[in-house]
Amino acid sequence: MVVTPKIRGFICTTAHPAGCARHVADQIAHVKSRGPLPAGPKKVLVIGASTGYGLASRIAAAFGSQAATIGVFFERAAEEGRTATAGWYNSAAFEHEAAAAGLYARSFNGDAFSDALKSEVVEAIRADLGQVDCVIYSLASPRRTHPKTGEVFKSVLKPIGTSYTNKNLNTGTGEVTSVTIEPANADEIAQTTAVMGGEDWELWIDALAEAGVLAPGARTLAYSYIGPVLTWPIYKNGTIGQAKIDLERAAASISKKLASTGGQAWISVNKALVTQASSAIPVVPLYISLLYKIMKEAGSHEECIEQMDRLFRDRLAQAQPPTDPEGRIRLDDWEMAAPVQSLIAERWDQVDTARLGELADFAGYQSNFLKLFGFGLEGVDYQADVETHISIPSLA
Repeated sequence: MVVTPKIRGFICTTAHPAGCARHVADQIAHVKSRGPLPAGPKKVLVIGASTGYGLASRIAAAFGSQAATIGVFFERAAEEGRTATAGWYNSAAFEHEAAAAGLYARSFNGDAFSDALKSEVVEAIRADLGQVDCVIYSLASPRRTHPKTGEVFKSVLKPIGTSYTNKNLNTGTGEVTSVTIEPANADEIAQTTAVMGGEDWELWIDALAEAGVLAPGARTLAYSYIGPVLTWPIYKNGTIGQAKIDLERAAASISKKLASTGGQAWISVNKALVTQASSAIPVVPLYISLLYKIMKEAGSHEECIEQMDRLFRDRLAQAQPPTDPEGRIRLDDWEMAAPVQSLIAERWDQVDTARLGELADFAGYQSNFLKLFGFGLEGVDYQADVETHISIPSLA
């Protein structure tokens, strides 16, 4: 079938298999162009491995340090008249590229929050790899079923305490409007923390450690974001921010548990980028559009793969990566540089619908959004019929 983008809100309901494969290949090419990472991890588990930072982490580890990788995700295969999700096509492309390079790659598709899937992954590590030396936790989900109680939690994107009003970009129309978001109640805060906090990360590490499949000195990272003051009401000081505080609690707890074997946990604070998750957060798309223009003009712009390559190459290559006073690895350092944020603040006051094209890179935002789903990649014939029923080799 001929696959075209069908956008609904902040989601594209179609994905292009050849485009997703090209996107994966382009990321692999970037990592390979930077040379080998002899000191990188060799056996890596990525939880949330099919898109965004998780996918980029898997690519950076595999094609930077020749690591064997296991990826965990929850994606949907193609059905009659319906494409698979982008994450499914990304994972299929990754496995094919890994096989061609002689690299071990195995994937698990299912509920990463469940005890059952954790057990499956543990057994696969034991059987195939023995142990893993690096665990990346990059899971993004709007809901979670607790593995012990069966309770279903749902996350919300809301401020805390008072309502929040600010500029917002309608990514469908390109209009800069105003949005007001009402504050979360106590139950919504608790549920968001249950979904997006650190409990599941800690449960994963506990399961791996108890099974003896964590190598001595194993490292584990989860990803976070802080951002500038103007986004704090909806992010850092909002429901997401409360969840991220719990993520930091989990990092400290995990580090204590791993200390006896020389292991450690870190939070890596990454740059704001167009991802399926960030597209859903009010105010953030306008901020990202402004940020892209400024950082591209400064020559400091990075996408997910550049960020993760820098993480593995510049930070994790060190025995003790440099951190901020709270012990976090800061890959958002270029974004948060004073000259960049000063321009953001100035242009935020000036931007409206008429000046969006002048002050922001909305075209770049739109392009990156479509690339998430395999559209707009060079070298792909989007008028051609493509096979949409693509298998992931290790799941076939």
